[in-house]
This record gives sequence, structure tokens and C-alpha cells, in this order.
Amino acid sequence: MKRLLLVSAIALASVPAAAQFQKPEDAIKYRQSAFTVMANHFGRVAAMAQGRVPFDAKVAADNTAIVMTMSKLPYAGFGDGTDKGLPNRAKPEIWKEQAKFNDLASKMQAEVVKLDAAAKSGSLDALKAAVGATGGSCKACHDDFRAEKYSN
Repeated sequence: MKRLLLVSAIALASVPAAAQFQKPEDAIKYRQSAFTVMANHFGRVAAMAQGRVPFDAKVAADNTAIVMTMSKLPYAGFGDGTDKGLPNRAKPEIWKEQAKFNDLASKMQAEVVKLDAAAKSGSLDALKAAVGATGGSCKACHDDFRAEKYSN
């Protein structure tokens, strides 16, 4: 039975990302939702780093753990045909410059790992530095690949 479950999990993991969604609209909703949750939890940590809310090491660590998980999810929602279907802010350059887009995503994920370690350290100073670097990695991608306004 365990072997059957393992084989099923491996088979499911090998399915192309595009096959995970019935329609492009589903992929767009998925990636937007993942980014929204990630941004919400990152915002909570950033508020502590900026002194807008009191620093709480446990709350910071709990939130960065969620950010770390969410940082891996949205990219399955950028398959072929997901540039249209619902209003979204993804620029066409995502599909034209996929290597650069993927590189920026990897850099952001690496910064999130550092953010998680900083939060777990309990050091506000370490958290401040990691928040700045993580925010910068998000901005780098937004600058090139995120439109100011939603498409129609």
C-alpha cells in the first residue's frame, strides 16, 4: 500500500504544471491567490522590521514559514496561455523572457530562505536585513514583469 501511494505521488508530481489546471483562468486565480497570501504574511514581518508593530520572534517565524511555503507555489500558474483569460498584472515579458523570470523567482526564494532563518534566530537586526533583501528581490521581479494596472 505504501508503495502504491509513493508511486501515485511521484506520478502526480511529474504531471506538467499546465495539466494541473482545467482552464487558464484557474491558473491565473491560483497564482494570484498564492502571491496574495505570500504578500500578506511578508507584510506582517515587514511591519515588525519597520517598527510599525512590536517585534515578536514567534509570530515572525510563523509568518516567514508561510512565506517560504507560498514562495514556491505561484510559478506553476504561469503556463502557456495564462497571459490571458482574466484581468491580471503579468506582463507579456514573462513568457518572452522566461529564463530571466525564473532566475528572479529563484533569487526571491533564496532570499526567503534567509528571511526564515533570520526570523528563527530571534534577532530583530537580522530580520531587518533579511526583510530588506527579500523585499528587494520581490521588487526586482515586479519592476520587469508586473504591470501597474490589471489587464482588461
